[in-house]
Amino acid sequence: MYLGSSQENNTTSYSALNQMTDNLFHLWEDHNEDPSIHILSDEEFDIIFLFLIYTSQLINNCAIIANSLSIAVFVKLGFSEPSNISLTALAICDFTLAVLYTWGNLCFLLTYHNVRLPFHGANVTSLTGGAQWVFLSSTVAWITAFISFERCLCILVPLKVRRLITPRGTFVAMLIIIFLTFCPSFFIYIRYEFVWVFNPYINITILNTIPVNSEFAILFEKIYIVICGVIQPLLAFSIVLICTVLLVIQLRKISSWRISVMSAKSQRLKPEENPAASSSAVEVSISQKEERLVRKVVAIATIFIVSFIPTCVMLICDVVFDEFNQFGVFRRLYIISGHITSLGQPISGSVNILIYYKMASKFRSVFKRLVRLDRQEQERYELE
Repeated sequence: MYLGSSQENNTTSYSALNQMTDNLFHLWEDHNEDPSIHILSDEEFDIIFLFLIYTSQLINNCAIIANSLSIAVFVKLGFSEPSNISLTALAICDFTLAVLYTWGNLCFLLTYHNVRLPFHGANVTSLTGGAQWVFLSSTVAWITAFISFERCLCILVPLKVRRLITPRGTFVAMLIIIFLTFCPSFFIYIRYEFVWVFNPYINITILNTIPVNSEFAILFEKIYIVICGVIQPLLAFSIVLICTVLLVIQLRKISSWRISVMSAKSQRLKPEENPAASSSAVEVSISQKEERLVRKVVAIATIFIVSFIPTCVMLICDVVFDEFNQFGVFRRLYIISGHITSLGQPISGSVNILIYYKMASKFRSVFKRLVRLDRQEQERYELE
């Protein structure tokens, strides 16, 4: 961490970064430079932003609780099944996203209500939570893509998939995804650095951030934001979308085939009179279990697709329109739009546990024991 060498330099740096400290939301110094001021006044902006913060925090609280329970249930279920590993990784990422979002909301609210913090709320939070949140969203997208792709393989090449998708291989895949999608978020410190700056308005020195204006840092930021912040999540979204469509098509074919086969066999012989028919019934039962897992993945992927579409639009607009960003002339519209689109992630993370509970009998059974909803199962479990 870089420390300012003198109070004079600190004062200059602070003035250059931010001349207004009483209200976090009014980050702009000259209203004439912000065309969006004619759309949203200070009062309207504050009301909308506060509403979004409180709403998002309520949803994030639900996401923290839901994903904590999901992680606990998957730990009790064990990781012998590859799907449990990938779903646990997804729950951990959703939990971390909710925590990062909570950290940002807390700093926003404290600064808005004039609570003196030892750091600049907006700038420091952007580097200690905002950047990580954006890239962790990409991690969630790629884990969802992996889960969807794995189920596609189970449908398309069922005889080979058990050799291709193993618990160890899934664990390694999760580590690779996290390393390639989340870890690059820390490269933001090449472009920005922490400094201690003197705040003349409150007569104290606080932690702030300043941009590194070298040509390499600026070029590096543009390249890695486009690759890691835009291309990666959009590519993952495309994979999830394609795999989900393929899964839905294959599910319909399999369901139609199963109905026709069972109907034909029931018309010929009773299962007890034909051992081959009984064997086929067992195979159908196993495939139905696999089908329930596929349907669960389709539901998870569908919720992800619906919640991620606004983010895709936001990412595209961020690239196409130069001034549509946190520091551009349309920053008010950008901030409001960003908070609206980011609501999709905690909503998706909160709803997943309902899908697990509805579509997975083992998850439902362990969940009931965990929260003591089923006394008889709890007693039986303790006796075992």
